[in-house]
This record gives sequence, structure tokens and C-alpha cells, in this order.
Amino acid sequence: MKMTRPPGTHSIEILPPEEARRIAAGEVIDRPSALVREFLDNALDAGSDQIELLIEEGGVRLTEVVDNGHGMTREDLERCWLPHATSKIRSLDDLNRARTLGFRGEALAAAAAVSRLEVLSSQDESEAWLLRVGPGEHGPPCIEPARRRRGTSIRSLGLYDTIPARKRFLKRAGSEAASCRQIFNEKALAFPGLTFRFTQDGVLKSFFPALGSYKERFAQICLEGEGGFLHEIHLQGEGFSLTLVFGGPELYRQDRRLQFVFANNRRIQDYSFLQALEYGLDGLFPNGTHPVGAVFLSIDPGLADFNIHPAKREARFMDRLLIHHTLSSGLRSFAGHLKRTGFFVSGPEDLGLGDTPSYAQLALDSFTQPRAAEYIPPYEAPHEPPPGPQAQGSLRYLGRLFNLFILVQRDEKLYIIDQHAAHEGILYHRFTTQGIPVQELLVAIPFETEDREEDAFLEEKREELSKLGLLIRHAGDTWNIEALPSGWTMTDQETLEEIRSLRNAKTNLAESWLAKLSCSGAVKDGDYLDPEGALKLAKEAFDLPFSRCPHGRPMWVELSRDELLKAVKRT
Repeated sequence: MKMTRPPGTHSIEILPPEEARRIAAGEVIDRPSALVREFLDNALDAGSDQIELLIEEGGVRLTEVVDNGHGMTREDLERCWLPHATSKIRSLDDLNRARTLGFRGEALAAAAAVSRLEVLSSQDESEAWLLRVGPGEHGPPCIEPARRRRGTSIRSLGLYDTIPARKRFLKRAGSEAASCRQIFNEKALAFPGLTFRFTQDGVLKSFFPALGSYKERFAQICLEGEGGFLHEIHLQGEGFSLTLVFGGPELYRQDRRLQFVFANNRRIQDYSFLQALEYGLDGLFPNGTHPVGAVFLSIDPGLADFNIHPAKREARFMDRLLIHHTLSSGLRSFAGHLKRTGFFVSGPEDLGLGDTPSYAQLALDSFTQPRAAEYIPPYEAPHEPPPGPQAQGSLRYLGRLFNLFILVQRDEKLYIIDQHAAHEGILYHRFTTQGIPVQELLVAIPFETEDREEDAFLEEKREELSKLGLLIRHAGDTWNIEALPSGWTMTDQETLEEIRSLRNAKTNLAESWLAKLSCSGAVKDGDYLDPEGALKLAKEAFDLPFSRCPHGRPMWVELSRDELLKAVKRT
């Protein structure tokens, strides 16, 4: 008896190999930034010390990585684009020893399934070969002689041109480019000793020369080179070591966007280690704020499994609790120096061995470093305040310390004023009581939103933003920034990022923006203030109805005469 199939159902069939390959490739290469990740991993595994990323139209039209690594032979090129072609492992057991970033042989095969792939490579300058292969191609690939110095160039052209259903779900070019740049930055963070370049649509966007430490690289990429309040320490455990780079309370943030975890040079998503970073520094940061920092874990591959996620964004560890405890307790021990003495230990220190400078040496270093403090000579008549700008009312200007703190005397107390926090508070009070001065732009700044939710946010908040000095108008498929607060100094890209960050404001939008505006406009660590300007800032700070900056940090520390006498045993 012949069985009939219910309406709407289908028989089970085996997908054609080419279709199955293109579907599988979409799991590995889901957007241009995935190409960036895979191509950079190959360049790093090839022993390169100079790597360049080039993208066009957000990486869709072109994604290319150029390196000076050990290169490939003609025979390597014939096989490199095939599924599961790899030079990293030979069997399942090799996964327990793999120290390379890539190992499964998926990257080039997936790229060739969803784009036109070109690979130019040479192991020396005498012989080079160019491979060209595209979606749907069968049989031997096109390989021809070429010219190139030692190394490899891998180029993907026309991502998803043959799969329009997937291409429709890509974001706008600006958003895809930002994702590519994020991956590029992450790779550069993990390899501070290498040189990285990033070019977008023919314009050099980032150049990171080789540096000597994770701390320097973190400052270079995440803090625009300002690493004065960054610290680096080293910890040790059985089968693993940790390098921690983190900022002191001067570098607090309202979110966790500048927190990273790397395991064997891969960035992974691991909440427990970020939690340990926060636990270790608990009590040092104003409520609701977070430290910046990165955890660099180097672990025996036999104690970790990196093969549990297609993009290797996650990892499984044999003794996660031990790593967590080592991280948090080491940070807590280090941070204790600040709570007890007011000093952060400087330089990379190995807390696993307990080698930290003595407090006496720290104090001595603070006085012997060049330009650590500004010395003001005594006046001829020190019982009476001198005339002129040095004295104002009951305030007496004494000098500056560490190019950040203003020293003033008021009555029987010494005040050590944080010039940035104080100026931030002054500006915040001025903005809330007098409004924000606005400057119209001669040329508007155009930008595209990332998604419909961002369009809806800007439409809803447009009127409120205009009261905060941000005049934004919708013009067809784009938006234009037509006015900004007077004195605004950020670049167009930084301005756009600041506006977008308001979507994540924990407090109300106005408070978040005013705090940010005050912070960006305030004098910075290292900015010079003459005696008259310093005294004026101190007086304005004391006249405020509050003593903390908008982010919750105290503007000054005060020491009475009795406290100073007690400190030197003159009671």
C-alpha cells in the first residue's frame, strides 16, 4: 500500500556538498569582522612582526591582511583553501598542545565559499605565487607566478555577493567598519611587541608601533597614549601566569567597555574573570563606576579547551576557581597599598613573589623623580600672606604637586585639591545653573545610524538633546549634527561615539551628558595653571554647594595642623 505524505511536509534529502559548505561557512564568516579575525590569526601564527589590515566599504567590498611572516609554497596554496586544511594539528590529541590562534582549517575555506579569495605568498623574494578562487568553483584553483617579498597577503572581495539573502542582513558600512576595527584593536592589544596598521577606504586610521609592555599598548589603544594612572602586575599559579593591566580610581568609567580578558592571546568572553577584576579593586572606585583594565592569561593548553565555540570566543578551564582566586586576591593585595599609604606601587611587579618596593622607597622616588612637584620658594615675610594673586580672602596658594594637585592653606588646614575634579565640578555647576553655550557648525557632521533602534532613540530624544547643546536633524537616510557645545574639541568619530553612548546612560540623559561635558572640558592631569589661575580655581571650588565631582570623586583632601603634627610625632 502506497503511503501518502501529509500536506506541507517534505522528505529527508542530503544537501549538495556545495550548498552545505556555503551554509557552514556562514557560521564561521557571519560578517566582515569575522574575516578580519581569521586573517589576522593566520598572520600572527605565521610569525609576522608587521601586520596591516585594509578594508573598503566596511569590509564587504574588500578585506585584506598583509604580513611579513614565513609565507607558503605553491603546494601549500593548492591546499590552503580546502575544508579542514591546516598546518597546526595532525590529530585530535594535538588540540591539547596547540598554542596557535587557529587550528581547525576553516578560515580560508569559509572565506572562499562566501567571497572571491586571493592569496599572494612567498617564503623568500625569489619565488611567489598567487591563488585565486571563488564561490562555487570546482577542480584545481588558479595559481600563477607573482612577485612579493617574504610573507602573505590574503584578500577577500565581494563578501556575500553570491548570497544576497545573507548580505541583506549586514549592517551599514560604518557599523561593519567599527566592528572590524574593534577586532583589529583586540589583536594589537594581545601582541604589544608587534607593529599593526589599519587602513579604511584608503585612509590610514590606526598605526600602533611595537612597544615593550601590555601597559603601554593598553594606553596606546584605549587611552590615546595617556597611561599615567595605569598599572601592570604579574601573578603566578600552577600551570598558568597572569599579567594584569588596570587603571587607578582616576581612570574610572561608567561602563565596562574598556575591560578585556585574553587567554593565550585570544580575547574571550568570560564574566567570572571580569568579576574578579572588579572584586580585587572593590572599594577604590566611586559607586556605580568601573575600572578599566585587561587580564592576560597564559595557560598550559592542556588545562584549557578553546574548541567549544566556532569563533573561539569562549574557553573552558580545568581549574577556573584557582585562576579567579589568584586574580582577585593579587589585585586586592596590590590595591591595599593605596588604601594604607596613598601610593600605588609603580611599574610591573610580580606579586606572586612578593617583590614590591618598600614604602620608604616609594616616598623617596616621589621626591626624586624630575618634575614630580613644583617648588615655591618661601617669602620674606611668611606670618603675613603676600599681596597680589598669591592670597585671596583667607586662602593662601602654596604650590602644585605632581602636576595635578593644587596646594592651598585656609586657616589652620592644608587642602590638596585635584585640579581636574575641582574644575569638573565647577563646570557642572555652571552648566546646570546657567545653561550650555552652543556653537553652530559651519559644515554639519553627517552620520548613519547602526539600526532602527538608534533612529528611534534620536527621534525621541532630539528635543532634549538640543537643550544640551546637541542640534541633530534627520535628512533622508542620514543624520546631521548641526551644532555642538561651545569649546567642543572631540573629533567627528569621537563625537558620534559619545552621542551613541547616551543610549546606555544609567542616570537620566541630561545628568550623564552634563557630567561627560564637564569632564571633557576640565583641565587635565599635567595641564599647567599659573598661581593666579590655580587660586581662582580653588576659590570657585570652595564656593560650590557640593564637594565631589559629578562622577562622585572628592575634589580635595584636607589635613588639619593637628593631624600633621600628630603624623610627625609632635603632639
